[in-house]
Amino acid sequence: MRTLSVSATSFGRESVRLSDLLARGPVVLDGAMGTELDARGVDTRNALWSARALAMAPDVVREVHSDYLDAGARVITTNTYQATLPALIRSGEDAAGARRVIAAGARLAKEAAHQFGKEHPEEPVLVAGGLGPYGAYLADGSEYTGAYGIDIFEDPGFQEVHLPRIEVLAGEGIDLFALETLPRLDEAQALASMVKDLAPQAQCWVSFQVRPDGATLADGTPLAEAAAWAAQEETVVAVGVNCVAPGVVARALPVLRAATNKPLVAYPNAGDLYDPATKTWQSTGDGAGIPELAPSWIDAGVRLVGGCCRTRPAQIRQLARAVCP
Repeated sequence: MRTLSVSATSFGRESVRLSDLLARGPVVLDGAMGTELDARGVDTRNALWSARALAMAPDVVREVHSDYLDAGARVITTNTYQATLPALIRSGEDAAGARRVIAAGARLAKEAAHQFGKEHPEEPVLVAGGLGPYGAYLADGSEYTGAYGIDIFEDPGFQEVHLPRIEVLAGEGIDLFALETLPRLDEAQALASMVKDLAPQAQCWVSFQVRPDGATLADGTPLAEAAAWAAQEETVVAVGVNCVAPGVVARALPVLRAATNKPLVAYPNAGDLYDPATKTWQSTGDGAGIPELAPSWIDAGVRLVGGCCRTRPAQIRQLARAVCP
C-alpha cells in the first residue's frame, strides 16, 4: 500500500482522504451494525448495544464490516458508537480492558478493509471512527431529544465519555471520524474540538439528529445554524443528517445547502419507530426506501450516503447500484 500522507487511513489501490473521495462523486457508507448483529444471533438489547459484540462476538463484527464492503460501501464505520470508557467500566471491564474493547472496534474494521483491499486493489476504502453522542452512553433515548440535563462544556462526565474513545481510536491509526446522530450543536462543536486536539490531521463528517420538520435539531436548534457552523469548521469535510426517517432527508437538504457548500451527508434509518425503554424497533412499512430516494438526494448535493438503524447489506447493495451505476 502506497501512502500519500501520514494521516491517510485507507485500503486499496492508493491511500486517499475522505475529501478526495467526495471530490470524485458520491461515496457509499455502510448500514446498521446492531440490526445485522441481531439477525446473526448476537443479542444487542443491553446498555452497550452493539458495542458488547466487540468483546463477545468479534468475528461477527468483522463479518458484518466485510459484507457491507462486498455490498458496495466504500466507507465503513467502527462499531464504537456506544463503546465508551465509562459505559464499558460500568459493564464490568476495568479501564485497561475498556480501552482494549474500543481498540478492537478499530482493529476489526481495519482488518475487514485490509482484506477487501487485497482482493480489490483498485477500490480505495476508508475506515471512520464512530463517535455516538452522549445520549448513546446514557442509553435512555436522549440522542433523539438532546435532553442530557448537563452543561456540556463544564460537566467532567461528558469529557470522560468522549475523550478516551477518540484517543484510543486515533492511537489505532484512525484519522477519519463520524460524529453522528448528534442532537445538539454544542455537542458537535465540543466533539470537533476534541478530534482536532487529539488528532490534528484528522477529517470528520458531522451528521445531526433532526426533528421530522427537517429544519431543527432534536433539541430545537435551527439546522441552518448547525450547518453554518460546519461550513466554517476546517475539520468537518461533510455535514448532514442520520438516523431520521428517509422522508425527512428531503426536507433537511435544502436547509443544509442554503447554509453550506460542503458535501452533504445522508444516512437515514429504515423509517421504523424506536422504543428506548425496550430497545426495540417497530416496522411502520411506510414510505419509499433509501435506494429509491437516494438519487434525488444526490441531485440535492449529497455525496456521502448510506443507511442507519434497520438497514442491511442488501439495501446498501441496492443503494450502491442506484447512485454509483
